[in-house]
Amino acid sequence: MSPAPRISVVVCVHTEERWDDILAAVASVHGQSRPAHELLLVVDHHPALLTRLGEHFGGARAGASAPGAPATPLRIMANSGPRGLSAGRNTGIAAAGGEVIAFLDDDAVAERDWLRHFAEAYADPAVMAVGGRTEPVWASGRRPAWFPEEFDWVVGCTYRGLPPGRVRVRNVLGGNASFRRSAFDLVGGFAVGIGRDGGRRPLGGEETELCIRITQAVPGAVLLLDDRSVIHHRVPAERQRFGYFRSRAYAEGLSKALVARSVGARDGLATERRYATRVLPAGVLRGVRDALLRRPGGAGRAGAIVAGVAAAAGGYARGAARARRGSIAFRHRGVGGDGNGAGAVREEAAA
Repeated sequence: MSPAPRISVVVCVHTEERWDDILAAVASVHGQSRPAHELLLVVDHHPALLTRLGEHFGGARAGASAPGAPATPLRIMANSGPRGLSAGRNTGIAAAGGEVIAFLDDDAVAERDWLRHFAEAYADPAVMAVGGRTEPVWASGRRPAWFPEEFDWVVGCTYRGLPPGRVRVRNVLGGNASFRRSAFDLVGGFAVGIGRDGGRRPLGGEETELCIRITQAVPGAVLLLDDRSVIHHRVPAERQRFGYFRSRAYAEGLSKALVARSVGARDGLATERRYATRVLPAGVLRGVRDALLRRPGGAGRAGAIVAGVAAAAGGYARGAARARRGSIAFRHRGVGGDGNGAGAVREEAAA
């Protein structure tokens, strides 16, 4: 067995509108039963937020711990790459000193044993990544009756269809995940050009693409999901609306086309095939059954699943067409001080 690893926690932040959420996320990391080696706050091209965080935490900046902080040192730094979540994470990876790097969303709080369960899994040297369970915290106080659990990934949460317990998976979900540092040394960081970049569309898929690259490059690599590592993710009112649901599903289709472009359709879509052919049809049948039994939301859930599949398929078709035209590009080799990586490779077909 390997010795217990030091775990660096990276939280990427991008807006002052989430100020209270950011403070809650920081507090949950400081309150871990197994202390983190360090906490890195990476600010995505927002000078006012960078200054405000530095002032709030006593002038903490890259390379310095917050005076009077708990056992977990805090460092605050600017995203040194292009705008977006992938480059922000890569900035944190480059600065982190732990053997394991964990990622927590800035609008989520981790339960007390979150890192302890992550650390236990890394006793096996074959384990390269461990993800946890993300529970939604609905701004309205409860799940909308029409919102299917099979689509909880739309709001960044664990969805119905994922296996329970500690199990092997193709990919972890990025807002509640950890990776062995050696994985980044071998395959590079998160792909810049996949995932959220500050634009209009709520893109994703960057953690899926990274996980597939890890398993393609490292024979015998094990990626785990441990549902004891729990975080609670806030779902604001605007993300409980059907318009956002449909837009996010469409964006996921676009993202999956980029993932398939990077790692190949066979690996890039393997889990999605099972999800689309088993999990979603069962969800539709449950919705229809509930509608026939006059249970609230049954017809809405069945309709939402069908609409979500159609939106995702439309997004994938458009993304695949863009890939054929050569109008997509991303970088994913190495993690260096620019947030992309020293020697990053740009993959772009001729237009």
